[in-house]
Amino acid sequence: MTTPSISRRTRANSDGTVYQRKDGRWEAVGYVLAPGNTRKRVRVYGVTRNDALVKLTEKVAASNRGLPVVTAQGSLAAFLTYWLENVAVHHLRENTHTRYTAVARLYLIPGLGRKKLAKLTAKDVRTGLNELRTACQCCARGLDAGRDQPQCCAVGKCCHKRLSAPTLAYVHSVLKSALEHAVREEEIPRNVARNVRTGTPRPRRFEPLTTREARMFLAATSSHRLQALFELALRTGLRKGELLGLRWEDLDHGSGTASIRRTLQRTRTGGLTTLPTKTVSSERRIVLPAPCLLSLRAHRKQQAQEKEKAGAGWVDSRHVFTRPDGHPIEPATLTRHFKALLRRAHLRQIRFHDLRHSTTTLLLEQGVELVVIKELLGHAHIGVTATVYAHVRLRLQRDAIHLLGRTLGKPSEATTNPDDGDDPPLCAAPVR
Repeated sequence: MTTPSISRRTRANSDGTVYQRKDGRWEAVGYVLAPGNTRKRVRVYGVTRNDALVKLTEKVAASNRGLPVVTAQGSLAAFLTYWLENVAVHHLRENTHTRYTAVARLYLIPGLGRKKLAKLTAKDVRTGLNELRTACQCCARGLDAGRDQPQCCAVGKCCHKRLSAPTLAYVHSVLKSALEHAVREEEIPRNVARNVRTGTPRPRRFEPLTTREARMFLAATSSHRLQALFELALRTGLRKGELLGLRWEDLDHGSGTASIRRTLQRTRTGGLTTLPTKTVSSERRIVLPAPCLLSLRAHRKQQAQEKEKAGAGWVDSRHVFTRPDGHPIEPATLTRHFKALLRRAHLRQIRFHDLRHSTTTLLLEQGVELVVIKELLGHAHIGVTATVYAHVRLRLQRDAIHLLGRTLGKPSEATTNPDDGDDPPLCAAPVR
């Protein structure tokens, strides 16, 4: 008994419809999952019946896995503009939003902006990042052509100015954040930028002050008007904005502590503005060293004299560190004072933020536990502390290994007392 053949036009229920159009192409129509847990009718086309059927089958299979159909029709440039102006502006600090906007304008939109958001692939992202990695920025952005006297590509001599690895990673991070929001709004099914690996950039190298240099720095601040600020920066590792945003009500001389609640920064729209701390973990309470308490008391007496001298011109900003007329100190002004102080002390030029690194390095060299340093610095995770100061920990490991080597050497070479078995392990031994 023969089985009757099934017509190739026969389709099961919910499988969709496939038919040939008047122009010769084949069209397949079916229903797939749409945003909002609804069903949407979609149409796909192919040169042959099988082509159209395969496309429809792929969309139905993705729908069955819970992936909604792509609704984004615009370009990546249009979505980045929408995201920056309507979403990121409400969730990012103003300076961070300014940097995100610059990254989109200078790198993402020129390279990938014309791509359709719905059709953007991981290969497109990787290709765009590779072009940024290898292209001379003077040529790509037309910087040399705009100069009065071209020095690079316009004269046929490329300067080979490339983006640094941290900048490239930052560009990738901005794109991932934007596409992540597109996924949340169900514009696209997945974040293709997450499938691209740019490599972990090496942390920025810094040169903290040595113990001798730190003592020279403290000695040079003894006659400076902002001695209390510089001493507080080196002894506690507070950020520049946290120091400038400190108010008298944040200090508790009875318990010898300071509450870090805010930061002072200059923004593009608000000028010199008081903002919340960098992260939630940055809002913390720290113990003030005894020398800092003494210098802060002297600083308050000095500020009272300046207030009396200024008279009606005094502005009560309630900040601990102010200008002689009471106004808050500009971050750029503090940097100039710091550079001048280094020159006066005959010390090498470093960034103000390197005082924070110096604090941490000196604490690590004294054997202070990493978790204590993390709380003092206000890092969100201990992994941040461990990563930034990995080179310090390696040096401490090297000293510990050398100490163990001397202990395990010949008896005549040992410089320490014999171990009676009751002492703690050598990992807690002090280092040079």
